Amino acid sequence: MTARTLPALGPTRRLSLPDQAERTLGNGLTVIAVHRPAVPLVEVRLWVPFGGAHLARAALLAQTLLSGTGELSNVQIAAELQTVGGGLSAGVDPDRLMISGNGLVTGLDRILDLMSQVLVGASYPADEVATERDRLIDRIQVAGSQPAHLARVALLKRMYGDHPYAVQTPDASDVKVVEPADLRGLHVDRVQPGGAILVLVGDVEPERALDAAERALGGWSGAAQPVELPPTPPLEPGAVLVVDRPGSVQSSLRMALPAVPRTHPDHAALQLANLLFGGYFSSRWVENIREDKGYTYGPHSLVDHSVAGSALVVSAEVATEVTAPALLETTYELGRLAVLPPGEDELEQARQYALGTLQLGVSTQAGLAALTSSYAGAGLRLPFLAEHADRLARATREDVAAAAARYLAPARAVTVILGDAERIADQVGTLAPVRRETAPS
Repeated sequence: MTARTLPALGPTRRLSLPDQAERTLGNGLTVIAVHRPAVPLVEVRLWVPFGGAHLARAALLAQTLLSGTGELSNVQIAAELQTVGGGLSAGVDPDRLMISGNGLVTGLDRILDLMSQVLVGASYPADEVATERDRLIDRIQVAGSQPAHLARVALLKRMYGDHPYAVQTPDASDVKVVEPADLRGLHVDRVQPGGAILVLVGDVEPERALDAAERALGGWSGAAQPVELPPTPPLEPGAVLVVDRPGSVQSSLRMALPAVPRTHPDHAALQLANLLFGGYFSSRWVENIREDKGYTYGPHSLVDHSVAGSALVVSAEVATEVTAPALLETTYELGRLAVLPPGEDELEQARQYALGTLQLGVSTQAGLAALTSSYAGAGLRLPFLAEHADRLARATREDVAAAAARYLAPARAVTVILGDAERIADQVGTLAPVRRETAPS
């Protein structure tokens, strides 16, 4: 078969940002409304600061927040939302409680009214709490048998030590003793408008959307201030942590490397360096251990941003017998990028991917809502996207090489491997000092 020449990439369009408006209400709630008229829908994202909350209670609160109020059952809430083609859900992570949903733009007032009723009067009915408590316990127990989850647990502990980010999954035993009164107390203490951010994206006129939010949520009250988490500690490289999982047929390789927040001058260059290393399918690491050697199917690296700090995380699942070779090649690719600048064509391909991803991220209402909310939670607004795109476009080979040397040097990595220690520890020990632990049962 004759090889075909692919056409050259066209010029990247300048990032176009939609109209938006912002207002901080008297109760401390910030509302951001963005005009995106692609379809007659509206996306809703409410970020409530939740850092430092009791893990088990926070997880169960998110599961049961929409279970009813004094006036409406969970079934009635769902039915009311369905009348406007909408729905709401809640989730929690180490930084935030997030209430997400969407619906017909003509139903925005009703969606916000129902959200207000939940925020002010969630009742946490005993039967619903019991049901969701059992489901959460089941999910935690299932996760405890999954290698990817166990590897993440070990990596977080290794990265963060005593920081609140170190443990992000509650123990089933802690969940088991949570009662409705505990959730009501946590709600009163932490589900507060101060520091919260509501994002509305859709076929809305921004100022009118702000008015609707103020009518519905202006009465939401609370005096407590958000808990401010301490900055994450610096990574402390050392021995490779081998977490023993006897009989495992594969190893879960995880690394963490230093990273910087989105506002740091090195952020754009580091993002490009990460793409070149392992952040997309055409990266060096993927080409090496997936395409060339067949050690793994889906290796990936990403820069993970949290409120209290950022880190670059490297992940791969490899067959037990190639654990040490996979670690060697990973270290090699990190080191190669840290000492040799990328080629112009290689850098331009990564740059086009990064800029194209930004364009895709703002091309849908849901994507724009998620991005706006994520940025707002970090103290940023959408205009920062255009600034970041400009920085990506301007980053040179020398900039990327300097970022790689500063942040991706293998000596700066924290490394965790979950697998059969009897089969992998000695091999890994030929590459680096090893410390062994037993995986939780």
